[in-house]
Amino acid sequence: MILVTGAGGKTGKAVIRALDQAGQPVRAWLRRPEQVEEIPETDFFVGDMQDAALWRRACRDVEALYLICPNMHASELEISRKALRAAQAAGVSRFVYHSVLHPQTEDMPHHWQKLRVEEMIFRSGLPFTILQPCAYMQNILAFRSAIARAGEYLVPYDVRARFALVDLEDVAQAAACALTKSGHNSAIYELAGPDNLSSTEIAQHLSDHLQRPVEAVRMPLERWRRTAEESGSPAATIESLAAMFRYYNAYGLAGNGNVLGWLLGRRPTSLAQFLERSYPV
Repeated sequence: MILVTGAGGKTGKAVIRALDQAGQPVRAWLRRPEQVEEIPETDFFVGDMQDAALWRRACRDVEALYLICPNMHASELEISRKALRAAQAAGVSRFVYHSVLHPQTEDMPHHWQKLRVEEMIFRSGLPFTILQPCAYMQNILAFRSAIARAGEYLVPYDVRARFALVDLEDVAQAAACALTKSGHNSAIYELAGPDNLSSTEIAQHLSDHLQRPVEAVRMPLERWRRTAEESGSPAATIESLAAMFRYYNAYGLAGNGNVLGWLLGRRPTSLAQFLERSYPV
C-alpha cells in the first residue's frame, strides 16, 4: 500500500493516476470528503494533516509514503515531523518527499522551509527519496484569460529572467518510479524540463502555438499584491510569494533536465509538446 498525501491537489491526483496506471494500490489522504469523487476508486483518509493520531492510522500497513504538504503551509515543518514519526512507528520502507528546486534559497521562505524538512528526513533513519521539481508547465494555463483577452502573458518579475519548467505528468511518473522501483534510496533528484526559458520565450511559444501574438508583460509587484489581497489570499502567502517574485526578478530559477530524463527513460516533455497536448487552440 502506498500512502499519498495532498491527494486532492493537482500533484497528488497526478501521482495517484501514475500509480493507478502501474497497478499499485493507493491510500489517498484528502482534506475534504467531497474530494473522494475526484480520485480513482481507492482507499482514503480525510482530515487535517496536523492530526498526529490520524497520521498513525493512515500509515498502518503502508509500505511507501509520498509526502506533499499543502502549498506554502505555515506548519509544514510540524506536519512533516508528524509524518516521519508515524512512518517510523509503522516501519514504512520508502519515504518520498515532494520538495522544490533549489530549497537552499533562503530568500524564498517556502523553499527554505522545505530544506529544513529535508534535514529532518536525513536524521530520521528512514529510507528516503527527495524530489525537487521546478514550476509546472500547467501553471501557464492560469494565464489563459489574459492571453485570450489582451494577448498578454503577465508576470510580476523581469520578463528576461530564465526559468526551468516541468510537465506535472513527468513529475508524477518520476514519483511513481521512486515509490515502486528499487535503487532510489538516499537519492535527491532535481526534476526540470529540457529548457530554461525567459517569459519572453514562453510568450513566443504561446504565439507559435495559438497562431496569434502573445507578449510577455511585467506586472508591477505592488499591482500584483493588490490583486492578491483583493482575492482574499492570506497575508502570509502573499508575503512568501512576493519574496519569491523578488528572487525571480533578480535571479530566475534555472534547472537541468538530465536527471528527469534518466528517470523517465526519455527526454522530458518540452513546452511546445505540453502546449500541443494541453492548451486548446
